[in-house]
Amino acid sequence: MTRVACIGEAMIELSMAGTTADVGVAGDTLNTAIYLRRAAPDVQVDYVTCLGDDPFSDRIRTFVAKEGIGTGTIRQIEGASPGLYAITTSPEGERSFTYWRSTAAARQLFADHDFDVLNGYDAVYLSGISMAILPQHVRLALIGWLQNADLKVIYDSNYRPRLWESAQVAQEVTKAMWACADIALPSIDDEMHLFDETADEVTARFAQHAGTGALKRGETGPLSLGAPVTQSYPAASNVVDTTAAGDSFNAGYLAAILTGQSQTEALAQGHALAARVVQHRGAIIPR
Repeated sequence: MTRVACIGEAMIELSMAGTTADVGVAGDTLNTAIYLRRAAPDVQVDYVTCLGDDPFSDRIRTFVAKEGIGTGTIRQIEGASPGLYAITTSPEGERSFTYWRSTAAARQLFADHDFDVLNGYDAVYLSGISMAILPQHVRLALIGWLQNADLKVIYDSNYRPRLWESAQVAQEVTKAMWACADIALPSIDDEMHLFDETADEVTARFAQHAGTGALKRGETGPLSLGAPVTQSYPAASNVVDTTAAGDSFNAGYLAAILTGQSQTEALAQGHALAARVVQHRGAIIPR
């Protein structure tokens, strides 16, 4: 059985609907972990993070376990608590976020530079958010470990400027992660923003990527990395909330790749799953 470790931050999610809110659990790499497990039930998916010993941490752990995701790699920190965020959406479905996460337990992940929890996996999946919440010395140690690890590295830069000390640090870490990524899953808007490039410049840069993957371009559909693919991608018929669009694309794509399907099939499945997710409110849609 293929074993995948998804690394990042699981948070309490408030999805606003007027003056009320639905309370859920989400986080970019957790979203991908959940959709990956649903789409590829024969793949073992574990989540690597830190939580506290409070009721909301218990709620997250229970939710993750109910999705069939391994929780044995979640470290509990006494006196800590998880982060919280709220989603508001425009009439067109575009979302904006408000965060309360500066003291979240996940920021202590790998604080001792001990990455043994990742040994034995076939692949690790992480994002720019996974890296941004860590101190710089931990990021650099993790990059060094990944460069020498005998597993596939899967990365999505998922750029959130407020989480980084500076754009320069974000650029340096992201470049290092793309250099060691076997499967790259960038979003064109994030890369344009982070590196101050045009869409054409981003496309040309990833055309040189040594691994495989997909450059996500929203409703236009993904651009294949590593192998030429020509096919069309139908847009979602009713966009309600674009939260987790990229995360779910990653999951659909990886579910296909990790179960031996072709690049063409993986791109189509990723786009189809994302198109379904954006037609629901919140990051995690009903089964």
